[in-house]
Amino acid sequence: MASTFGYASDAPSRSATNALPGAALLEFGTDWCGHCLASAPIVSKALAPHPGVKHLKVEDGRGRALGRSFQVKLWPTLIFLANGQEVARLVRPAQVHAVAQSLAAIDPIDAAAAQ
Repeated sequence: MASTFGYASDAPSRSATNALPGAALLEFGTDWCGHCLASAPIVSKALAPHPGVKHLKVEDGRGRALGRSFQVKLWPTLIFLANGQEVARLVRPAQVHAVAQSLAAIDPIDAAAAQ
């Protein structure tokens, strides 16, 4: 699934994220965060070979229950889920390789098919 612009203010519940089937990436941040804007092309590039990964961009901040339940402290925070279970986490990713490595943990791709 392609990355979308902007963070959704209507976050799913924690029970809904725990029930997500397959591979999913929860990205916590805000539209005005400089770190979030800088990491957007990095995340998009890493996601490109993983079209089956659900990418949920969730607005975070004071009083946001989903971010608090994942103990998000800095933006962006990327939570990589496999069948609703956290497998990896990256905070303020600066390299495509780091994001790609975490994506491979939840959605292995055939290297030959990716070429």
